[in-house]
Amino acid sequence: MLATAFSLSVATTFAQGDADSMMKMLDDEDAAVPKKEDVNFTFKATRLINGSTTESLGAGVLDMRISHRFGKINQGAENFFGIDNANTRIGLDYGITKYLMVGIGHNVLGKENDGFAKVKILQQKTEGMPFSLSFLTGASIQTTKAPTLPTTDMKWYFSNRVCYFNQVLISRKFNDKLSLMLMPSILHNNLVDSTKFDNNTIALGVGGRIKLSKRVAFTGEYYYRFTGTDNNVGSAKTYNSLSLGFDIETGGHVFQLHITNSPGISERIMLGQTTDTWSKGDIHYGFNISRVFTIVKPKEFKKH
Repeated sequence: MLATAFSLSVATTFAQGDADSMMKMLDDEDAAVPKKEDVNFTFKATRLINGSTTESLGAGVLDMRISHRFGKINQGAENFFGIDNANTRIGLDYGITKYLMVGIGHNVLGKENDGFAKVKILQQKTEGMPFSLSFLTGASIQTTKAPTLPTTDMKWYFSNRVCYFNQVLISRKFNDKLSLMLMPSILHNNLVDSTKFDNNTIALGVGGRIKLSKRVAFTGEYYYRFTGTDNNVGSAKTYNSLSLGFDIETGGHVFQLHITNSPGISERIMLGQTTDTWSKGDIHYGFNISRVFTIVKPKEFKKH
């Protein structure tokens, strides 16, 4: 009897030891398998400088954005180096779901009203998906007074005021310091200044963010146009848009400081009607202020 009990005790001990070893091996295997988690905060705002990023607002989140561009720095002391001349855009963006956001805005320059929708299609993961992909589509309407037409039988149509824009936004966060983005873009103007000009402007934007400290990052974006390069605004030649800036995080605000050759803030002006150039010192100082509000509390927080 004693021998039998001893044998059972030893067998149980070894069985338990084998089970513990097996569980440890399984735990080690689970730890070795990388978890596919979302890569967040590729950029700190839904706009980089003038253009959009792949970032979207959370569901029920409202973002009030005020964008300001001063006049050209080379206007001299008479115009206080551009500060006496300014352009402003006030916008409201809203997250409908974590994958869909919409926005509206008004631009002083051109008295332009705009609206857009942005859909997040792919999200970068720690394993597997190497980049994020969003699609942005929108339109803008100029509300300036209709021009005087040469003859009374000619009509000024509402469609003449409208332009459309579409962008595919592709970004990758390489590490905690560096994020880069490609922005293939197309802008369509229903009306251009001359029959020799292109109604469509096709461009490729490149942008990036380099984190300098916990709350400060250096940003930049450039849009190279493949078509529409010969388009003029009146007698003024148009150029590619180049912007450089800094993002400063201050709690609920993201404060963006930048310099750019684009006097306008909308896609219509930035992509197709940038009439200033860095080579002549036609540089505008500006800033964006973003303030986020939670309008609809997420379900997981409603019980608290």
